[in-house]
Amino acid sequence: MAEIELEEVWRCTTCGKCVEQCPRDVRQIDDVVALRRLATNYGVSSALLKPVRSASASLSAEGNPFVQERSGRADWAEGLGVKSFTEEMELLYFSCCLPSYDARLKFVAQAVAEILNKAQISFGILGIEESCCGESIRKTGHEELFKRLARQNIKTFIEHGVKKILVTSPHCYHTFKNEYPEYKVNFEVVHITQYLDQLLQQGRLKPVGEYPKRVVYHDPCYLGRHNGIYDEPRRVLSSIPGLELLEMSEAREQSLCCGMGGGRIWIDTKMNERFSNLRVQEAVDLGAEVLVTACPYCITALEDSRLGLGYEEALQVKDITEILREVL
Repeated sequence: MAEIELEEVWRCTTCGKCVEQCPRDVRQIDDVVALRRLATNYGVSSALLKPVRSASASLSAEGNPFVQERSGRADWAEGLGVKSFTEEMELLYFSCCLPSYDARLKFVAQAVAEILNKAQISFGILGIEESCCGESIRKTGHEELFKRLARQNIKTFIEHGVKKILVTSPHCYHTFKNEYPEYKVNFEVVHITQYLDQLLQQGRLKPVGEYPKRVVYHDPCYLGRHNGIYDEPRRVLSSIPGLELLEMSEAREQSLCCGMGGGRIWIDTKMNERFSNLRVQEAVDLGAEVLVTACPYCITALEDSRLGLGYEEALQVKDITEILREVL
């Protein structure tokens, strides 16, 4: 097991870029996760994995990886008129752990709720009955914990009559859409960028204000490469009056990972090794005023790099929903 203790096994972010480019169709992500699963089953110990063990314990106890009480999961929605989900509602909004608990990401969940209210969408949340989708912990090799979380959520969804799930996180999207069907269920799963694109095309949302800024879009790996959603977020941004949309040199299928996937969100990456530094630097070099994305993991990484590189005044990092809310 000595080889599995090497840091290299844990460096992969499961971004999918190697899979995309491999001429022999080697499934590198499956191989890496299998090695991690083997290490987990054998109880391999490493200082690198201490935060993963902490996240695992919190997921088991409270349904989230942040050692936060389950009772606070819906606190982000206070004062917004958000209701508990009932079977008669059009959709369930599954906010994800980060927007539920993180002080910065709560603004994203709130933006989603305000936009849905503006469009007069009948939606609700499950609040304390939600548990983490389990995507990231599965990528660290904790397969049994993933199964428990998945079964908890599936049971809750079925009991509440959930048919359509709206998600903010591409990681939730990927898991509900592509991995939960392993348990013989198929919910309709929609990412917020897809849904906003539909609402704009249907005329249920109409931007009335201008956003006169230069904006560059970062493709999240689990939205783009893993699930092929590239055009919808760009159409949403292009619909906003005054917004000038720029593109990174590595975009769409070639987009560079932010560095937070594959369970790396819980493992500290040295500042000089962060992929997100490259994305922030390129955004600044392009003359962008706002670096926008559609993933809570990406926002976390990009915000850290923005501050770490000293670009507090030169650049803002925003979720696509935060920009759209400003012009409605």
